[in-house]
Amino acid sequence: MQNAEKISVTITTDMLRVIRESVSAGEYASTSEALRDAVRLWQRQRLEDAERLEAIRARIRRSIDDPSPSLNEDEVEARLGQLFADTAATSG
Repeated sequence: MQNAEKISVTITTDMLRVIRESVSAGEYASTSEALRDAVRLWQRQRLEDAERLEAIRARIRRSIDDPSPSLNEDEVEARLGQLFADTAATSG
């Protein structure tokens, strides 16, 4: 294990019960191992969230930088109407 530091964490009784049940069931060797796994999962989730957010920001940037002319409301409605008509014709 990398350099480790002992800390004190306060958790609910229900959380501790679930952790202890996992340890008793043999899923983890100790409560510390279960909590380290939870922190790793939290780290991975934060990374995935950051990657998704960056992808959304990139799409927004591409949209803002898109040189295509904007559509007005009538043009949008006409294009959507045509799209729905085409979809209905091919699935009908």
